[in-house]
Amino acid sequence: MKSLTSASIFIIAGHLAFVSFSVSAAGIPAICQQSAKQAAVHGAVYFINNDGNANKIIAHEIQQDGTLKFGASTWAGGRGSHGNEAPAPNGPDALFSQGAVKVSGNHLFTINAGSNTAAMFEINQENPTKLHMVGTPVSTGGEFPMAMAVDSKRGQVCVANGGAVNGVQCFKADNKQGLIEIQNTLRPLNIKQSTPPTGPAGTVSHILFSEDGTKLFASVKGVPPTPGTSPSHILQLSDPLIQTNKGFIATWDVNPDGTLSPSFKSSPPSKGGLLPFSMTVIPGKNSILNTDAGVGFSVFDFSKGDQASSSVIPINGQKATCWSSFSTKTGTFFLTDIGTSTVSEVQVDGNLKGSIVKQYPLAPNSATIDNEVATVNGKDFLYVLQPNATSISVMSLPSAGQAKVVQTFNFADDAKKGGITVDANNLQGMSAFVKA
Repeated sequence: MKSLTSASIFIIAGHLAFVSFSVSAAGIPAICQQSAKQAAVHGAVYFINNDGNANKIIAHEIQQDGTLKFGASTWAGGRGSHGNEAPAPNGPDALFSQGAVKVSGNHLFTINAGSNTAAMFEINQENPTKLHMVGTPVSTGGEFPMAMAVDSKRGQVCVANGGAVNGVQCFKADNKQGLIEIQNTLRPLNIKQSTPPTGPAGTVSHILFSEDGTKLFASVKGVPPTPGTSPSHILQLSDPLIQTNKGFIATWDVNPDGTLSPSFKSSPPSKGGLLPFSMTVIPGKNSILNTDAGVGFSVFDFSKGDQASSSVIPINGQKATCWSSFSTKTGTFFLTDIGTSTVSEVQVDGNLKGSIVKQYPLAPNSATIDNEVATVNGKDFLYVLQPNATSISVMSLPSAGQAKVVQTFNFADDAKKGGITVDANNLQGMSAFVKA
């Protein structure tokens, strides 16, 4: 659309004022067009390209109908990295984790796995794809950081490290200085690993605050036995190796000053569980839903203490159910399986009994990984990263069991035009910001 230039003279406070602005061929001032464009942008979704030379945060605009439009990228202040997959060659899910990018209020937090650092950014309210680093990247106190958790009430950010030096470290999020280390929060997980870690089995998966912020959880995957050690190569929970290597959820107490209890309490999954992965709070229940790449998902009940009881819910036909999020509109959870490229919607009732509501197959071999639910104009949408298809599927969530794909947004061409390196095997994370 062509623009013309127009000018007007106004009398302001008794003085002449000359104002110039451009007008489109349709007679609409360009400044109004810009305002309309900003109004149409309701937020953004973010993930990292996790590139080994320069890790970048990729941001896409959320439109008023929940769909996406290509936005921009920002250097995360360090380098990415990819874990060592054994015995297969490296594929998607480079960090073996959920939570590589987190948004809280108008700030974004992310990690640089290849630099052992974390960074904090301010989100531009008018243009959420524009990020400004607050302070400088800080050491995470370990090696191969792969997930973050944020307690928005306290302004506390904790990082999980998954390499040879593994464990957690917490920080205060300062609006001017960025991430400031909180003393007496560096805590080891004491798992035997390398840097980069070898997995996905035996690696750190996720880190999460409890709903009231008084607990900090970290999940660690178990290690299956070597093929041939169990009858017919089937995992048997009676095997000593499984009894000692079935993974666990670590729990620390979070003190009022943000410091952590000296050691963690360990909660292994119940019979059938093996590979604890992502964790999502079950609202109002002092419990969490935990995906399990070996079986489906588990429900951990912490209502009676830091060593939880749990139940395992299989998902028939699943291959690697690893990521999860919760929708307040539907009251259900959405789990993604990288092996089957399927979204499973599940519910947990008042007695903490889990069940499957419905399953939604997405593009075959698209490798559905990280996902996030965001509320846009009073409606919930699920955003699913599919690295093998260099796409994000947007699903509307009107009610339980009624999810529908409304967009499959392929960002590859726009990223190439913008000079952004996109390697399907490195993409990781998903978080969202929505304007108030």
